[in-house]
Amino acid sequence: MSDFCGVILAAGESSRMGRDKALLPWPRGTSGSGTFLSAMIRAFSTYCDLVIVVVGENEPMLAPIIYAEGAFLVSNPAPDRGQFSSLQTGLHDVLNRGRDSAMITLVDRPPPGADTLRTLIDTYSTRDHNTWAVIPEHAGKHGHPMLIGRELIEAFLQHPASSNAQEILHAHADRIDYVEVDDLRVTANVDTPDDYASLQSES
Repeated sequence: MSDFCGVILAAGESSRMGRDKALLPWPRGTSGSGTFLSAMIRAFSTYCDLVIVVVGENEPMLAPIIYAEGAFLVSNPAPDRGQFSSLQTGLHDVLNRGRDSAMITLVDRPPPGADTLRTLIDTYSTRDHNTWAVIPEHAGKHGHPMLIGRELIEAFLQHPASSNAQEILHAHADRIDYVEVDDLRVTANVDTPDDYASLQSES
């Protein structure tokens, strides 16, 4: 357990998937009721003091899962502003709960392995004061979850809701420690039914 506050962004419309990606069954081939959302909450809960899930108009569908898993729900009042606005909504809640470190991910993917999360946390815990974030990468691609401190939280919150997180990260690239991990899930991007089917076949 740590003082991290987990933040899962789940307010998107999932228009290309045709169904809410948070509710996609995971793991595959089981008779249980596990979903991307419940699996991610459980993975984060092992390493975070608490977990916040940012929802939008899908709140009625996701709330039962969030509360059943012992997580906290915060609603983005205007999710149509885009994903960055959901990030800001979650980070405001992190600060309101008296935390200054966050582990952030998107809901449209299976959770990374426990070894991956432990590696990221260990790297973050030994960082120097010039490092604002620790981010995994696999095969040269940057992924999730991001582990960020108060400095980057403030940087994200100082920008308008229409901003792009990647542009802000690029502007502070010298403050970020990118950690290579042997876990393709950190770069998984499940936007369409084909993406999901391909991910299932590899799991």
